Amino acid sequence: MKNTTIVIYLVISGLLILVIGAAILLAPHAFHSSNGIALGYNPNLLSEIRAPGGLLAASGIIILIGGFRPPLRSQALQLTTLVYGSFGVARLISMAMDGMPSNSIVGATVLEFVVASIGLALLLQTRVRKDGLAALGASSG
Repeated sequence: MKNTTIVIYLVISGLLILVIGAAILLAPHAFHSSNGIALGYNPNLLSEIRAPGGLLAASGIIILIGGFRPPLRSQALQLTTLVYGSFGVARLISMAMDGMPSNSIVGATVLEFVVASIGLALLLQTRVRKDGLAALGASSG
């Protein structure tokens, strides 16, 4: 697996999660209204909404840095797979417990599983390589 593929994956997935996290953190009303959710103005609720937005934005920054810093690629790849995968699994649990959400949220779930699956495949490919995870730092492509 060429490092170029991993870099492209990390940059795209990092930018996506950074933009989503920043939108949740800085403009939660606008972000959630796009899915038909009215947040109101309860400071407790907004704090609970903004906090995970900050976590997503920070994760996006770390993932992006990993795309450009070879020593951090392995961790960035693991973080990407963890964040997107855990969101997808959590949404499936919510669907089972709460019922089906809007089509846009179902679409987000599919996207999260696709991104997580690609990350998992890249992780598995890098581990199969003779030189293991250290190969992520090599400049082969």
